[in-house]
Amino acid sequence: MDSKEHNGDNANSISSGNIKMAFVLNFLFAIIELAGGLFTNSVAILSDALHDFGDSISLGVAYYLQKRAGKKSDEFYSYGYKRFSLLGSIFISIVLAVSSIFIIAESVKRVIEPQQSNATGMLLLAILGIIVNGAAVLRLKKGSSLNEKAVLIHMMEDVLGWIAVLIASVVMMFVNLPVIDPLLSIGITIWVLINVYKNLSKTLKIMLQEIPRGVKTEEFIQEITIMNAIESIHDLHLWSLDGENHILTMHVVLKKESSLEELAKYKQEIRCIGEKYGIGHLTIEFENTDEACDCGYKEKC
Repeated sequence: MDSKEHNGDNANSISSGNIKMAFVLNFLFAIIELAGGLFTNSVAILSDALHDFGDSISLGVAYYLQKRAGKKSDEFYSYGYKRFSLLGSIFISIVLAVSSIFIIAESVKRVIEPQQSNATGMLLLAILGIIVNGAAVLRLKKGSSLNEKAVLIHMMEDVLGWIAVLIASVVMMFVNLPVIDPLLSIGITIWVLINVYKNLSKTLKIMLQEIPRGVKTEEFIQEITIMNAIESIHDLHLWSLDGENHILTMHVVLKKESSLEELAKYKQEIRCIGEKYGIGHLTIEFENTDEACDCGYKEKC
């Protein structure tokens, strides 16, 4: 194994360790949070506990996928196992959406008939929540993988949520406003649902093979067609495996017949252009100007 492969394996091991640590902290705290929410009679904390259990699932999936990231294609999956992360995202989104509906229903009841919460207990849990989630954020900030960055954003959102609970508990210690707890719960849950919608929408668009929004296909085509040997491009298809790994297939029409060495040179130049646009896997078919092509539609292009 050369130094580049060794460094890649080491980086993947560090990334897995960072995500595993975040998973353990989040899961243990979710259990403490659930017990604390029942003890303090705080629906806001209970709603965040369910959210954290959902986070634990997502962190567990992220850790599993990080460990499996190096697995290549086999006789079952020709593109490898990267797209399994999309199934995990859909599952987590459904779990969070269903739990959020129940939390909103309970919170509305408590807005109509407020119940006293233990503000001191909420304050202590909020401080603990900021410390635990803050520790995970500090660990993940050292990471460089996209997986770690996504988890980092998730944990940062948890820290902000606990800061909100901290402020609410301080207010309730001086002012008798028990309604602030269910209102805070509704606010947190709505925020969760908004993010669930965003994540689910993005996941479904990837599953439906939408063109990655970060790739400007017109600019990509222009950069290729200005090459002297290329006449035009057609039958171009671009999609993403998992939101990070993009795949492109296309037919390239040449102005004149070319040797194998020249074709290899054209491919290399096109692949270098593709890397600039985040396209890591390109399949290129060369054609002559007078060559018929059915393009999958049984007709001449």
